Amino acid sequence: MANTAQARKRARQAEATRQRNASLKSALRTAVKKVKKAITAGDKAAATTEMRESQAVIDRIADKKIVHKNLASRTKSRLAQAIKAMP
Repeated sequence: MANTAQARKRARQAEATRQRNASLKSALRTAVKKVKKAITAGDKAAATTEMRESQAVIDRIADKKIVHKNLASRTKSRLAQAIKAMP
């Protein structure tokens, strides 16, 4: 365990950051799941609406470097491709 005051503070800060990052990653996964759910339901209009909302969440999380920008781009691309393939 941390022995110095500085090390204890860094441990507290690291834990707070870890929890914040975990929360943001969870929000990202939830946003993606909402789009996928709309796609599987076959509702193209709802899927497009959810995609628009999810893109903002995905970009915001990538900007904060919680996930890599390429992961964000790949995720958005795959969701858009799935929506486009809908009848």
